[in-house]
Amino acid sequence: MSLNLNTTLQAVAIRIQMQSLVTVCSLYLPPSERISQTDLNNLISQLPSPFIILGDLNGHSPFWGSADSNSRGLQIEQLLADHNLCLLNSDQKTHFHLPTRTFHSIDLAISSPSLLPFLNLTVDNDLYNSDHFPLIVMDNRRNPSNSYRPPKYILNAANWEKFTSLSNINSETIKSSSIEQALSYIVNTIIEAADNSIPKTLGKRRKQSKPWWNADCRQAYKKQRKAWDIFRRYPTTENFINFKKTRAESRRIQRRSRRASWRKFVSSITSTISSRHLWTKVKKASGIYNSNAISVIIHNGQTISSLKGIADSIASALAHTSSSQNYPQQVLNHKINTEKQKLNFNSRTNFSYNSNFSFLEFQSCLASVQDSSPGPDSITYSMIKHLTTESQAALLNFYNRIWQEQCFPTQWQQAIIIPLLKPGKDPKNPSNYRPIALTCCLCKLLERMINRRLMHYLEANKSLHPSQSGFRKGRSTIDNLLALETDIRLAFLQRKHLVAIFFDIEKAYDRTWRYGILKDLHDLGLRGNLPIFIKNFLQLRKFRVKVESEFSDFFIQEEGVPQGSVLSVTLFILKINNILKQLPTSVRGYLYVDDLYISCTGTNMNFIQRQLQTAVNNITQWCDSNGFTISTSKTAGVHFCRKRNLHLDPEIKLYGEDIKFVNEIRFLGVTFDKKLSFLSHVKQLRKKCESALNILKVLSTTAWGADRVSMLKIYRATVLSKLEYGCTIYGSARKSVLQKLDPVHHIALRLCSGAFRTSPVKSLYVDCYEPALELKRQMLSLHYYFRIQSNTNHPFHDFKLRPFLLRLQDARKSFIPVFFTRVHDILSDFNLLYLHVTPQPKTTFPPWGIPVVQFLNPFQTFIKSDTADIIYQQIFIDHRQEYDDFIAIYTDGSKSADHVSFAVVFPNTTFSVKLHSSCSVFTAETAAVLLALEKISDCLERKFIIYTDSLSVLESLKSFYMHSHHHPLVLNVLHLLNKLASRDFNILLCWVPSHVGIVGNEKADKAAKLATAPTNSSTPLTDFKKYTKLLFYTKWQRQWDTETDNKLHSVKPHVQPWPSLTTRKADTLLTRLRVGHTRYTHRHLLLGEQTPMCSQCSCSMSVKHILSECPTFNSQRLKFFKTNSVDVSLLLGKTPHVNLFAFLRSIGFYPHI
Repeated sequence: MSLNLNTTLQAVAIRIQMQSLVTVCSLYLPPSERISQTDLNNLISQLPSPFIILGDLNGHSPFWGSADSNSRGLQIEQLLADHNLCLLNSDQKTHFHLPTRTFHSIDLAISSPSLLPFLNLTVDNDLYNSDHFPLIVMDNRRNPSNSYRPPKYILNAANWEKFTSLSNINSETIKSSSIEQALSYIVNTIIEAADNSIPKTLGKRRKQSKPWWNADCRQAYKKQRKAWDIFRRYPTTENFINFKKTRAESRRIQRRSRRASWRKFVSSITSTISSRHLWTKVKKASGIYNSNAISVIIHNGQTISSLKGIADSIASALAHTSSSQNYPQQVLNHKINTEKQKLNFNSRTNFSYNSNFSFLEFQSCLASVQDSSPGPDSITYSMIKHLTTESQAALLNFYNRIWQEQCFPTQWQQAIIIPLLKPGKDPKNPSNYRPIALTCCLCKLLERMINRRLMHYLEANKSLHPSQSGFRKGRSTIDNLLALETDIRLAFLQRKHLVAIFFDIEKAYDRTWRYGILKDLHDLGLRGNLPIFIKNFLQLRKFRVKVESEFSDFFIQEEGVPQGSVLSVTLFILKINNILKQLPTSVRGYLYVDDLYISCTGTNMNFIQRQLQTAVNNITQWCDSNGFTISTSKTAGVHFCRKRNLHLDPEIKLYGEDIKFVNEIRFLGVTFDKKLSFLSHVKQLRKKCESALNILKVLSTTAWGADRVSMLKIYRATVLSKLEYGCTIYGSARKSVLQKLDPVHHIALRLCSGAFRTSPVKSLYVDCYEPALELKRQMLSLHYYFRIQSNTNHPFHDFKLRPFLLRLQDARKSFIPVFFTRVHDILSDFNLLYLHVTPQPKTTFPPWGIPVVQFLNPFQTFIKSDTADIIYQQIFIDHRQEYDDFIAIYTDGSKSADHVSFAVVFPNTTFSVKLHSSCSVFTAETAAVLLALEKISDCLERKFIIYTDSLSVLESLKSFYMHSHHHPLVLNVLHLLNKLASRDFNILLCWVPSHVGIVGNEKADKAAKLATAPTNSSTPLTDFKKYTKLLFYTKWQRQWDTETDNKLHSVKPHVQPWPSLTTRKADTLLTRLRVGHTRYTHRHLLLGEQTPMCSQCSCSMSVKHILSECPTFNSQRLKFFKTNSVDVSLLLGKTPHVNLFAFLRSIGFYPHI
């Protein structure tokens, strides 16, 4: 069916029936003709939704694969943003320009968001005697995929009580059996219990199911079909009405189920979720499943289509990757000769790291794991967590047998590999699949305990190079980015050159030399159970590849660290650690696992070239001796320099070939260009975020996923997290560069809130309670700076610019300062220069020496709200009689709006201390206990009992081993308790209820509130983050206070979160009314029309005029609001007027908002 379009553009449109009616528009925009944005907007307004626009638009933009942008490209970008349209193109070339023999991306496919999950765009490779490649748009709904789904346990439907009662592991059986028999017994016991208490999927090819489809949907649909069958047999009016009622009820239940299912999923997402994973969920909710089925593989020139053959081909390719035959002959000869020297890890010395694992260690590691796919034994972490304490203790005994008997189960040496095609790679090539290894959770739990011991030993003995940031506590990729950016900024400041070389190590994990790992452990002095376990762990690793229901044969992984293992990363960073020790003193180097860069600064390029060549030679020599190979094709250098005159790049050779020098390079997710403008990074980041915004565009058109809370959470997880990553580094770019990211933020907030396209951005910030990106960057910079200050082992902890560099920085204002100077300016603006963060203790408890803290609670059986004070007082008197030989000390913390303090009451003395207002009451309570212990350490008496009314402090001390991030004062309390215990002090902790008349507690509470004596104590990092967030939001409030002309300001004068309405449409309408920009009042700005005028008042129409001023609607105001004088802020406030929408319907304004 053709459509008549009222437009001057070269456009035709038809409507075709797919799953529903879809409008298809063919559009041509001549390159030399000036096109009005208003004409484009008018065209869009005439196309019935949903629609697809295809055609030669002659626009260039990096968003669809062009090198740069032209004015037409910017127009199309604006069109996409204004109308929330989705671009199907990626970076495919669609046009061949014969005169210049170049390829371009000018043919575009644009769709409504509701169609995007169902469409795929491909570009044909044949021109067919044209200069444009055909665009092929496919509807996925026409090609349902019935891929194989393996049987698995449905953990959400598990009867865990039944599982716990059935899965009893007997310690005596474990003790009396061999290691292999004991493991089989444990696995069989758990799996047998699981089979009887946890339902399983069928594990066969089946039609696609929707994840939200449940029993209620099934029952409602059954009633609908029954009503239809009755109507078909007896077509009466009554039966027809009954059918329509059951159909409406079925649809309502399905919408409710979809919405509930989606919200449950959204509540579980974090910033680590990938856009790809989220897209998969959106498509599943829409009824579209991606198929990862492998149809055919070409191996050694043969085409293989059987599942077993495909699995064997991929397994063979993976085994070849880890084969020692891949080493160069020189390296292989060195390897063979070196391995003749046997390593003896036996020792008569009982090192503490070889002691048996404690139950606290076991519980701590089990609490830290998250559910992952099970290994060959089908046991999940959830099953282990739901074992009884006795069964867990029996499992721990089994672990300790493996540890002490130095025997590794053969079943744990096996892995199942699930092959996933690498993005953009040929699926027929078996080498193009990324292996996802599934290993036994029972083994990974033991690995986790051993890994903690190994990491503690390496950190305590300072065995790891300080410039290695990978997988170390308190370190991150940002540390390496900061090091590089700081060196470049300082080089620019001194008008020097900085040359950096970024290395790529070929198949680093798969070809790590196992004997080399063991030799490094031996050289570090490790002996006994720990290195012997690792030796057994690395031996005879086997794997099978699984393709749908078929397994390959077993293949050997000859070298490399095992895929999917907890220990693997630690062993790798240990092996590669010494590469940084090969550098000359004038060359700096930093590692993040296997991402290595080296740099050299100077004014003389010949000097830089000599130093870097020496470093490269040393690195390659070390690699030859340790089994690593550096890729000559992927290793690259960048010559960072701001000097205007021509400077040639240095000539540095790697394996006899020149290292290529490029203008920009992507390092740890951030693109560094040679001028350090970060313009390339910002452009690439915006392109990545624009693509991720399509998820929000799709969700905004659905009834089940468009609520504001869910969309904001998705935005923060998938888009904002990308903008925030590395912003402490790229945030040093010029303001004009950073502003290119703002449209992403603004579009996302409009999508989440449903605000009209013309809404002011400052209104969007306040309405969504999401600050501007600039404010966020400053806040995150402060957080990162103080995280560095809290970690005394951080390489930048003591960073200070030398005086002459400070003078130079002050003199050369045009040069962007280093990170620490930028942060200093922010601290100065917020008057925070005097504030110091509490450092983490330098010494930590070893995993085998986790402190055990218990506390007394004689009141635990009583509920405070139901218990009279006199009862608590009597219980405490009885308690004191039992412990009358212990000296009683009372502590308490207090926090008000601008006052934080604590007090410690001894029998004859009271200490009151005032803390900084940024500290939390938890910090105050913990500081009080710490001060009490410090005072006790100077006493001659040995028996004390400390009373505190903070149960959270006592629980933190008791469950210290369960948390990975520890409050520094809690650690200090534990250290002091251990120290005092070693000096024969007997110190008890006891909880008492507050404000029930216990004299000592009341005295401590009063003393804390009256404390005036300040202390030089610092602020813990967690408190500092909350405090700085408060300061930034206060600054935001001050900025908002100046926006008196903003329409939203009169409705929402305070920056704070407001609840959203239950339905998307009502929430969107309310947002537009609050912001003051609606389709009726501001559509003219997009379509080039005249401002709508009020015929009675002869003034421009506005939301305020319609709601409260125009006398035309006085009778309706009186009817719905009981008054003619209406305050807009009361109508549209935090809780909108109950008759607001009824009033809008009665005056006919509702459908035009």
